Amino acid sequence: FSAFDLSPEDVRVVILGQDPYHGDGQAMGLSFSVPEGVKPPPSLLNIFKEIEREGGRPAAGRTGDLTAWSKQGVLLLNSVLTVAAGQAASHRGWGWELLTDAAIKVLSRGNKPIVFMLWGKDAIAKRSLIDEGKHLVLVSVHPSPLSAYRGFLGNDHFKKANEFMMRHGFAPIDW
Repeated sequence: FSAFDLSPEDVRVVILGQDPYHGDGQAMGLSFSVPEGVKPPPSLLNIFKEIEREGGRPAAGRTGDLTAWSKQGVLLLNSVLTVAAGQAASHRGWGWELLTDAAIKVLSRGNKPIVFMLWGKDAIAKRSLIDEGKHLVLVSVHPSPLSAYRGFLGNDHFKKANEFMMRHGFAPIDW
């Protein structure tokens, strides 16, 4: 549950995914992130490819640990917070969605503008919880290799997020 180490007032960007990685030693409580020394999964590699395509740091040589993003105010949240080993979506419907929905509502009600990146069907379903008059909502297919080429790669989410933050007086994220 490392995603919740951030205080709500520190959140500048929310990246909402589905559920934790289900491979041995991969999940670390931050969506899309893996511990230092663990090979980045294909979804994370596609995230890095998109950042590089947008003019950010090259994908090659990056660590899969996204803690540095979290420290800059990026809430890396999954809709469901646990899974059984080796079984994606195995804890869907166990009640985690109530908790993550509540967190999204609290953030949306805040006074500070936030960027919400909703990646994949489960994340996009949360769109109605967000006040789009106050916040920037960016939607895309999931960065999984099964869908990334249907709109994730080329979505410019990282560039758009930084442009929004700078327009509102916040420093850009070092992706």
